[in-house]
Amino acid sequence: MKIVDVEGYLCHFPLREPFHPSWIPGLPSHNNSAVILHVLTDEGIDGACAGIAFAGEWKGFPELIKLFLVGRDPFQVEDFVQVLRSAKVIGFRAWFVEIAFWDIIGKAVGQPVYRLLGGSRERVKAYASTGELRDPETRAQDAVRLVEEGFRAIKLRIRSEDVRSDLAVVEAVRVAVGDEVEIMVDANQAWLIHGFAAYPKWDLKRALWVARELEHLRVAWLEEPLRMRDYDGLALLRRSTSIPISGGELNDDLDDFRELINRGCYDIIQPDVTFAGGILMGRKIAGMAEAAHITYSPHTWTNGLGLAANLQLMGAIPNCTHCEFPYDPPGWTPEGRDAMLAEPILVDAEGYVAVPDGPGLGVELDWEKVRAHGERIV
Repeated sequence: MKIVDVEGYLCHFPLREPFHPSWIPGLPSHNNSAVILHVLTDEGIDGACAGIAFAGEWKGFPELIKLFLVGRDPFQVEDFVQVLRSAKVIGFRAWFVEIAFWDIIGKAVGQPVYRLLGGSRERVKAYASTGELRDPETRAQDAVRLVEEGFRAIKLRIRSEDVRSDLAVVEAVRVAVGDEVEIMVDANQAWLIHGFAAYPKWDLKRALWVARELEHLRVAWLEEPLRMRDYDGLALLRRSTSIPISGGELNDDLDDFRELINRGCYDIIQPDVTFAGGILMGRKIAGMAEAAHITYSPHTWTNGLGLAANLQLMGAIPNCTHCEFPYDPPGWTPEGRDAMLAEPILVDAEGYVAVPDGPGLGVELDWEKVRAHGERIV
């Protein structure tokens, strides 16, 4: 089998309402934007992948990557990973392209990717991953609604200048949902987006103080409390609190995760296959974590294709406990998040999300919708 052509689309799928992500203060999202590649083979089997976009920053990339894709055997994933590693040198962190290879491989053999990589589970406990900062009363009402919808775990963002405001939100949600619902909190300090509005910057002392306060609120984990390569600070924080520490969503290669694991930085690592090497590298990282008795619960906040790809890896490994389910209506909903898919990915009545079981990534793209909301760029 050989790759014979690549189509690329820069898409801006409109959201139902503006969404205000806490990690980019001051810059509301009106669209779910993505660059989508459609990879075609000489046997009539195709694959797809998607990377997040903001404006037109990916416009030249599909034409460039097409030079490396056409004529390549999609079963030679490991070799192509080296191509993507080389692409970082010239400024393209394009790990998401590897996912199209697995989509093709799964379709060629008639199996979902998770079965090819280990087949550990068919569904994963979901946590509703909220993304906006809201006042305690509003967020508590949101949490009750989420529980009514079936969720048994909820993640909150804590990005206020005054950390007492963050703790008030966590406390209000804990009171509203009781002790049976897991609460995670995310400080989004591993990477900071500057230029639109003010945001808090945590140091080790603030992170440790917050962690000890969260112990009383029985929080399931504290996510990204320090910079992504503050190995010493993260390790010291982890040793100093009973709250599990998580992170790693934007660390992007094996050497990063070797350091995070070997230095004891995290109880839970969260690489996203669209950001961190693709599905094959994700499988390697999960194995490294398993050997160190570390949980693997990946970041998935990209789009429906990214969520599907991460779910395939979650279904393949033994040390995954939770699936991040990005959901914060009215702005961020499955319909907007998964706008490129024929059907959105949903959570069942017990709060679990099924690993898509169709061949490849297990999901179907709505190419008419992609073309309607996308500009053809290769």
